Amino acid sequence: MDNKVLVETSARHVHVTEQDLETLFGKGAKLTNKKDLSQPGQFACVERVTVVGPKRELAGVTILGPTRSATQVELSLTDARSIGVAAPIRESGDIKGSGACKLVGPCGEVELSEGVIAAKRHIHATPRDAEALGLCDKQIVKVKVDSDGRSLVFDDVVVRVRGDFALAMHIDTDESNAAGCAGEVYGEIIK
Repeated sequence: MDNKVLVETSARHVHVTEQDLETLFGKGAKLTNKKDLSQPGQFACVERVTVVGPKRELAGVTILGPTRSATQVELSLTDARSIGVAAPIRESGDIKGSGACKLVGPCGEVELSEGVIAAKRHIHATPRDAEALGLCDKQIVKVKVDSDGRSLVFDDVVVRVRGDFALAMHIDTDESNAAGCAGEVYGEIIK
C-alpha cells in the first residue's frame, strides 16, 4: 500500500440521541437513510434541523445516523462564527465544555448547553490499513494535498484506528476550500 489517502469533505451536520430525535421529530421518530456515507454504517438522513445561535441560524442542517449517546453539532469555524457560537476544534465525541446552541425540528426544540465543535481533521483507518501505512491510533501526521493552484500540507491530522472504519481523511468545508478540493482528492501522508 502506498501512503495515499482519500480526502473527503465533511459538511456541517448534527448527530442526535434517541431522546433528542423524538423531541425534534415526535414520539417514535426514526432516522431515514437518504444516502450511505463512506464510513460503514453511517448515513445522511432525510431529517434536517435548524441550528440556532445568538447571531443567526443555519436552516436545513443534515442529521447523520445512526443515533448516538450524545447530541453533537459539527460546524466549520466559519459557520460557527456566523451564528455566534464558540466552537472549539475537537475530535468527534469530545464535547465537554464545547459550544452551545439550540436545535429546532418540526415538533420541538432542544437547547444544547454544550455539543458544538469544529471537527479536528482526522484519518479513519482499520487496524489493517494502519499497519500497512505504518500508523497507530492517536498518531499525529501531516497530509499533503495537491490541487490546481492551492496545494497545501495539513498539519496536526489525528489518526483514528478502529475495526469498523474505512480508510479516509475528513476535513471540513473551510479546509476543503483552502486546498481547492474538488471531485475525488487524495493526499499523501507524511509522518
